[in-house]
Amino acid sequence: MADDAAVSEFLAVARATVGGSEVLTDPDLIAGYSVDWTRRWRGAAAAVVRPTTTEQVAALVAAARAQGVALVPQGGNTGLVGGAVPRAGEVVLSLRRFDDLGPVDVLAGQVTAGAGVTLAALQAHAAASGLAFGIDTGARDSATIGGMVATNAGGVHVVRYGPMRSQVVGLEAVLGTGEAVSRLGGLVKDNTGYDLAQLLCGSEGTLGVVTRARLRLVADEPHVVAGLLALGGVAEAVALAAALRNDVPEVRALEVMEGDSMRVVAAHLGAPPPVAPDAGAFLLVEAAGHADPTPALGAAIERHAGRADAAVAVERADRERLWRWREAHPEAAAALGVVLKFDVTLPTAAMAGFCAAVSERLGAGWPGATTLLYGHVGDGNIHVNVVGPHPDDEAVDDVVLGLVVDLGGSISAEHGIGVAKREWLARDRSAAEVTAMRAIKRALDPDGILNPGVLLP
Repeated sequence: MADDAAVSEFLAVARATVGGSEVLTDPDLIAGYSVDWTRRWRGAAAAVVRPTTTEQVAALVAAARAQGVALVPQGGNTGLVGGAVPRAGEVVLSLRRFDDLGPVDVLAGQVTAGAGVTLAALQAHAAASGLAFGIDTGARDSATIGGMVATNAGGVHVVRYGPMRSQVVGLEAVLGTGEAVSRLGGLVKDNTGYDLAQLLCGSEGTLGVVTRARLRLVADEPHVVAGLLALGGVAEAVALAAALRNDVPEVRALEVMEGDSMRVVAAHLGAPPPVAPDAGAFLLVEAAGHADPTPALGAAIERHAGRADAAVAVERADRERLWRWREAHPEAAAALGVVLKFDVTLPTAAMAGFCAAVSERLGAGWPGATTLLYGHVGDGNIHVNVVGPHPDDEAVDDVVLGLVVDLGGSISAEHGIGVAKREWLARDRSAAEVTAMRAIKRALDPDGILNPGVLLP
């Protein structure tokens, strides 16, 4: 970490660059930038700087490099692994002021968005032109495009449209060298060397600071149907999800909720689930198309799960009531205390076994703990939320992540490595892969000033 004199020199340059009002040092004003959603990861920032142009970001990165001051790029701060939280007096570089949205290019089906644009704002902007964005998450009102690019965010529609990396067709960013790179033309075919946009996508702010993104849009599909089904267990939900995905091309979301987890949510909401409250697992399916997909989805459910208790909704308000059961899981866990969150991917065939084994092991190690299991069954992504153990109890990490690695999964599905999982990177990726990552880091951030301590152990 830089000494006080170096930080003071940097902040003097920052004030001259962005204006004194955009450099925050009051502890009360910067407190919210120093803790993440889980409340597990918190630290202290020397200051928060809020630029509004890429040129300002380039000047700030160059000044930070000259003074040896570490920067933590931050968007909506909705991460769950401590990847955007200052830990030891770094300066937070907030991108929230990059809230510009370009006109929708209807011919190309694309739009350029500033890093600080929220997902909800982008969705509304695309909808006004008759298009849609392929990503949706429960944090849509807070999550920003820059942060979503940096973490390769996924969400509930990955089974249909892919993660954030699939939506990015160009980026503007400032590398750790202080140099700006920009390629926002939106060319779908562009094989002129290395794809820097794809490299920066998922890099967690360790290689460059994303300022704008050129994004792919998809057709708006006005006919939407959702169904909530009660099933015997997670294995049955996994099998049914695969069958529905194969039979109904319009399926765009497949969400699994373990039975005991759903009952924690029911207690939180003060109401029983609308289908078979004692079920072993629940599957939420959503399909959307230009024509009504309800008949096709209903026929597929009848073929593959004819005896399952189900609730089907077509009207928006009714669909939102069904989705509430899925989206209330994080808040139900948070209402019980500090949540240890794990966002992991399993091979499809291993999902049910993982859910059973992780529940058993966590129950044996922490008898009073509450574990919620839910996630995107269509792409193998399970969220493990544990409440009860001390927030710093790394033995929980060992149980959950160790089981994931043993089953051939990934320790990070959506939120990145951050600081929470960095010591596990070497168990998930080979030594050669980690060495290659370090070489890329040295090339694009030679002085290590961007998000030090994140991602790489």
